[in-house]
Amino acid sequence: MTEPLFRTDPYARQAAARVVEAASGRVVLDIALFYPRGGGQPGDRGELILADGAAIAVADTVYDPDRATMLLVPAEGAVLPPLGEAVTARLDWPLRYARMRAHTALHLLSVALPYPVTGGSVGEAEGRLDFDSGEMAFDRAEIEARLNAMVGADAAVTTRWITDAELEANPGLVKTMKVKPPMGTGRVRLVEIAGLDLQPCGGTHVARLSEIGRIEVTGIEKKGKQNRRVRIRLPDPAAAG
Repeated sequence: MTEPLFRTDPYARQAAARVVEAASGRVVLDIALFYPRGGGQPGDRGELILADGAAIAVADTVYDPDRATMLLVPAEGAVLPPLGEAVTARLDWPLRYARMRAHTALHLLSVALPYPVTGGSVGEAEGRLDFDSGEMAFDRAEIEARLNAMVGADAAVTTRWITDAELEANPGLVKTMKVKPPMGTGRVRLVEIAGLDLQPCGGTHVARLSEIGRIEVTGIEKKGKQNRRVRIRLPDPAAAG
């Protein structure tokens, strides 16, 4: 399979594809438009449009056990498409875009709070990160001000690749304590927010910080002696990219 489309063009909303596998309640296409669940980001949803105009709802997207193939999970009761069928894969774009905005906002949160990250979750225009910050007290208004100042700078968000060896030589790039970036293929994908952040990440992101809109810090929770959970949301509806 070629480089996944969700990496090369996260703004692509649909693509022509062909069914290369359809069995056991899973569908594999010859292109990877849908993002598969991982790294705290849920799998994409959408639909497959068949040649006769019929639509098959896609309820989730996951990796196979070896993380080499993206599997589309049709809605319960859906009839799988025939092998070799030409289809149009179409994303639930508003959902994908809301997650792109939230994921990029969480990268900014890791800049505003420069502590090791012990967990996180990307939601629909909301999300949270857990920090190993000890007894440090967090001020909600201060964090929110830092986040929105960064959004206001409207920096570009880009991606690039480094080798496994380069990442091993620069362990400070990895902010997460429990989830390590996938290695073993010889290269690791980095997401860079110009002048602000650089870290390994396989998720989907907006191209500029202005697309995020206003960020609200909705909660700060104590999770054990060392951890603090910070929740954010993006209250303003966004244009669809």
